[in-house]
Amino acid sequence: MTRDRVLSRRDRFMSRRDRFLAHLADMIMGVDRPHPLRVAIDGIDAAGKTTLADQLVAPIESRRRPVLRASLDGFHRPRAERYHLGENSPEGYYRDSFDVEVLLENLLLPLGPGGDRHCRLRTFDFRSDTPVHESPQNAAEDAVLVMDGVFLLRPELNPTWDFRIFVQVDFDVALQRAVTRDQQRLGSPEEVLARYRRRYFPAQRMYLDTVQPRQRADVIIDNNDPDNPEIIFSHNK
Repeated sequence: MTRDRVLSRRDRFMSRRDRFLAHLADMIMGVDRPHPLRVAIDGIDAAGKTTLADQLVAPIESRRRPVLRASLDGFHRPRAERYHLGENSPEGYYRDSFDVEVLLENLLLPLGPGGDRHCRLRTFDFRSDTPVHESPQNAAEDAVLVMDGVFLLRPELNPTWDFRIFVQVDFDVALQRAVTRDQQRLGSPEEVLARYRRRYFPAQRMYLDTVQPRQRADVIIDNNDPDNPEIIFSHNK
């Protein structure tokens, strides 16, 4: 039996989501760099970025590439800095939540051109509001960094990515997911709705309007139905 026929039989037993992940992994593998590949998975809160990033690890590793898995949540600023404009400030959410300089210095630049590949995958635990003191690790030259987070294609970070994915969902769909996901952390469904409507979504609408991350993305994914995600834009089509 030829390899193509084996692959064809295997594909018939894969879910649509699995086939989508395999295709996306192949697109990422098509990017050639002389340093670790830095992949950004951007989108509004509750778009499905973290799930997508987690699920991409196995198909990338199956293509014999080591994966570094990181999240922007590991590069928060201390609570006092995050909220100095107020807990409901959209501007504060965009400008003060994450330490962009620390992210660049500890992860993105070491993995880029001329970097020494000594990197840290997180520096802060926002739940305990304390720094994380982990020794740097030495990334393999052919490693793939898969990083999820909001605002990843902002001007300060955009030049450092080698592959940019924007996960697109409707705001009302994201809000429904957020109520399910965040009510324990924020205390109640009502508090989730208030926080998203006052802080998170206004900041993200500002980001979409001013930074226009979808125009910077290499791939845009419609993830309104996570069982049936769809690539609606790709430079590689």
